[in-house]
Amino acid sequence: MLSRMMMTRANVLQLDEPTNHLDLESITAFNNSLKNFKGTVLFTTHDHEFAQTVGNRVVELTPNGVIDRHTTFDEYMQDSKLKELRDKMYAVTV
Repeated sequence: MLSRMMMTRANVLQLDEPTNHLDLESITAFNNSLKNFKGTVLFTTHDHEFAQTVGNRVVELTPNGVIDRHTTFDEYMQDSKLKELRDKMYAVTV
């Protein structure tokens, strides 16, 4: 179904853990296809390599708001200013 949607020129794909249950060859082909996809891909994943190679924007939903940055996943996680912001956004207020 995903290949069919990409061939019909869909401009938004929503994927939930898309690399689960795929072998390495399939994951590689899938990553390459999505990197060349001209539309928007919204995804959740536990696959670090997938997030790093396919994603170019991180949107994190926190208990106290949203953090939205145009960056790679690794850059997002390593940015000290973003870490401070994340700590604030997850802080429990009494």
